Amino acid sequence: MEEKIAIVTDSTSDLSKEDLKKYDIESVPLKVIYSDRQYHDRVDITPDEVYNHLEEEIPTTSMPSPQEIEDVYLKLKEEGYTHIISIHISSGLSATYSNCRMVADQIEGIKVKVIDSKMLSMGLGRLVLYAKEIVDKAEDSFEEIIAKVEAKKEKIELFFVVETLKYLKKGGRIGKVSGTIAEILNIKPIISIDDDGEYFTFDKVRGRKRSLKKMYSIIKDRLQEGKSYCLDVVNAAAQEEAEGFMTMFKNLPSIKKTLLGEISPVMVVHTGPGLIGLILTELDE
Repeated sequence: MEEKIAIVTDSTSDLSKEDLKKYDIESVPLKVIYSDRQYHDRVDITPDEVYNHLEEEIPTTSMPSPQEIEDVYLKLKEEGYTHIISIHISSGLSATYSNCRMVADQIEGIKVKVIDSKMLSMGLGRLVLYAKEIVDKAEDSFEEIIAKVEAKKEKIELFFVVETLKYLKKGGRIGKVSGTIAEILNIKPIISIDDDGEYFTFDKVRGRKRSLKKMYSIIKDRLQEGKSYCLDVVNAAAQEEAEGFMTMFKNLPSIKKTLLGEISPVMVVHTGPGLIGLILTELDE
């Protein structure tokens, strides 16, 4: 039987509606929850709406329900797909992955492989686009594509700085980042994601300007001669600083692709305004 493979992700991938439509990728939204209302991430709420209400209430977030995930999988089955590769936000940051696995184990008539990206934002987004690219080439089997996607995870790195650790703490997403004393001393940790898919302090720098400068150096030092890279710059209400980074990286010869974007409302809840994130992806030769 010929394999017809679909790609599914979630709204924390930071792929735009236009990209999802262009590449025919399904996305399951997470939720932003206020005391009296809730929204579907990137569907009926924008990052600006979260910023504008932070003084009144810091909302909570939730993963997609099993029913919402099942609805997407069954829709793809009805459309004639035989296989699904479902790639999601790090299991160390959200229960989305475990919910998808639970549904995948129970669904009948279509084979579903759920992949823990150990990433989020455009780290997840690049992995999803890579999977779609291989699927579209139609040169590899379902199992071979999964193996390539798993291997690609090692080629993606993510670093970010936040204005304050307040939101990561409140949302319970602080991971292995320690910060109370650091904040008093105006130390801005450069945060990355470890092998467990949890946040950790990659480096500590005093002051925002220095931390952003250090983050640029970290990325630049990772560029190896003879290799090509994609560099994504994402932000939360820090567009001007993000544009400055993009200008600097575009001038580096080994950077072949760039993207400037804004993180999703769900991630804004956990970072607050002021985040700058850099995602470096090594491209296949």
